Amino acid sequence: MTSVVPIESANPAADSALPRVGVLLINLGTPDTADAPGVRVYLKEFLSDARVIEDQGLIWKLVLNGIILRRRPRTKALDYLKIWNTERDESPLKTITRSQRDKLAAALSDRDHVVVDWAMRYGNPSIKSGIDALIAKGCERILAVPLYPQYSASTSATVCDEVFRVLAQLRNQPTLRVTPPYYDDAAYIEALATSIEAHLATLSFKPELIVASFHGMPKSYVEKGDPYQQHCIATTEALRRRLGMDETRLLLTFQSRFGNDEWLQPYTDKTMERLAKQGVRRIAVVTPGFSADCLETLEEIAQENAEIFKHNGGEQFSAIPCLNDSAPGMDVIRILVLRELQGWI
Repeated sequence: MTSVVPIESANPAADSALPRVGVLLINLGTPDTADAPGVRVYLKEFLSDARVIEDQGLIWKLVLNGIILRRRPRTKALDYLKIWNTERDESPLKTITRSQRDKLAAALSDRDHVVVDWAMRYGNPSIKSGIDALIAKGCERILAVPLYPQYSASTSATVCDEVFRVLAQLRNQPTLRVTPPYYDDAAYIEALATSIEAHLATLSFKPELIVASFHGMPKSYVEKGDPYQQHCIATTEALRRRLGMDETRLLLTFQSRFGNDEWLQPYTDKTMERLAKQGVRRIAVVTPGFSADCLETLEEIAQENAEIFKHNGGEQFSAIPCLNDSAPGMDVIRILVLRELQGWI
């Protein structure tokens, strides 16, 4: 297990003599608008990434442009509308990631040579705009922070791909660092456990078990060497130890499968159906692979899977919020960033 040691504040008086350092928080992305045109633009960028759909051949392009991008944007737009932040006219993922940026900047405010910004891998604000903004503020060094606890080529690696593409266009490149995955960090596991315990204490019922649902992945990707599944297992096992639960009380599942290929199992939706039919009446679901609530947690888990559970005989269902910009969640990001900035600040 990776040990995490909080780092003491640097001498503020010396900050002005240090090179400016940029920290760029990066999450997956979201449509700019909760309508079919906005979702279509987002899905086209997302599904055209060879890290996400590895076979980008002619057949896939015909399917993507001739079928998926004609039909799916309308249905997904309706899902986004269910969770949309109407006050800001944006998705919750944008609202939360911006707040994570603001709170991290406040936590590092005693270091006036550190600049914090945020970006999305797909959609806006783009990684290019984030890097450009940091460079415009005089940052000679940049720490990219993919907000994915578990590494996968379709998330963490594609963030690096895009960062490298942006830097490849620059004659005067900043020095770059990228934070590693933090799937077994002590601070991350403790934050998850604390958030679960705090949420359960607010419920009017006691769940019979908890399901830890991670985003799915085609099984073939893991067979080719992606470590994602092992990272999810390691997170779940560490969380079980911390909560004093075994595999019958804290289950591991995978959600959000797409297409006809076999994905990592067990599937979350099928597990909800099975548990309810087996007589489980009270359940809670946590999504440890998401650093911020988004469509996959707020709609797919909290609404769609809750309905599946109740439709098959379940009675009480609770979706545990992601770490988001909570105090424990921000501690994880702050500790991760400070650890990786050693030698720069």
